[in-house]
Amino acid sequence: MTPPPGTPDHEWKKGSAELLVLSLLEQEARHGYDISKLIETRSAGALRFHVTSLYPLLYRLEARGLVQGCWVEKPQQRRRRYYSLTPAGRKLLRAQRKHWQNFVAAIGRITGIEYA
Repeated sequence: MTPPPGTPDHEWKKGSAELLVLSLLEQEARHGYDISKLIETRSAGALRFHVTSLYPLLYRLEARGLVQGCWVEKPQQRRRRYYSLTPAGRKLLRAQRKHWQNFVAAIGRITGIEYA
């Protein structure tokens, strides 16, 4: 279920989508459906990205030079576009992780929520 626009859950998801996608592409190239399923699985179902919102994000990342897409055809499968991080994408990912850590730490200090 996707949170309705304007709700805190929707805004948090929107603000973290780029970080999540870049993080999943750090180790290996992936196609959109794989990215979507990994987000859902690794978040224990708390986060879901429908392909209608994920693919436009991938296209924007590609247009900005942060990811590179390439079509791959495998026997007995349909053609899929795999995305991988570019050097610029890796640099942005490092910066985004640092900003996210600082943000989460600041929220924790304000709310009294501590993480292990």
